[in-house]
Parts: sequence; structure tokens; C-alpha cells
Amino acid sequence: MEEDEELKRIRRKKLMEMKKRLEGQKEAKSRIDKPIELTDSNFYEVVKSGGLVVVDCWAAWCAPCRMISPIIDELAKEYAGKILFGKLNVDYNRKIPVEYQIMSIPTILIFKDGKLVDRIVGARPRKALESAITKHL
Repeated sequence: MEEDEELKRIRRKKLMEMKKRLEGQKEAKSRIDKPIELTDSNFYEVVKSGGLVVVDCWAAWCAPCRMISPIIDELAKEYAGKILFGKLNVDYNRKIPVEYQIMSIPTILIFKDGKLVDRIVGARPRKALESAITKHL
């Protein structure tokens, strides 16, 4: 009988800890108002974190990439808490571009709940980019 009570107490404690951790993760995600740097090693963790995740695949030498970079930054600020934005430098991270068959940059990969739902290749005006992304909300 005492063991049953002790197990119930432990379960309640663990449940409360898990709930606090989840709330903390949601709050942390809602505060991210700029694109985070993605790498081959953290890519899956971020993409599978849930919700809408937009990944800008770029390189420093790419002029169209530099054109859309400020747009991505603005969208990250405007949609903080709703959409998580990340940037993946394809020159330093080779595994993910090969896996997702990225042949041209900029390429924007859109994930919803861990699954690739859309891809945008090439530079686009802000309105076109925003509508292509937000239609997945």
C-alpha cells in the first residue's frame, strides 16, 4: 500500500516536471525572432521540433541568397512563435543538401510537423515568399 502511494507521488512529480519542460520549450520557441543557424548535426532536431519550420539553404557567394536574407530576417521577426526560421549554409554543411537534392540556391525548405511540405527554389519577392510560407500555417 505504501509502495502504491509512493509510485503515485513519483508519477505526479515526473508528470509535473515534464509539463514544465514542455511549457519551457514552447516559451523558448515563441521568443525566437530571428533565423537560427542550422548544421548537418542539428538539422533534424530543429525540423522535428514541431510546427512550421522554414529552412533557407544559402551560401555567402550567392547574390540571390543575399537578396532574400533580409526578407527571411523580417519574416522571422514578424512570425515569431508561429514559424521557426533557420539558415543552412550549404558550403559548410554537405549532408543535408545532398539528402534533399538541393541543386540550386537559394532553396527554401518548408517543414510542417517534421515533414517536408514545400520547397521554393530561387529568389522571390517578399509577398510571394510570405504567401508561399504562410499558406502552411
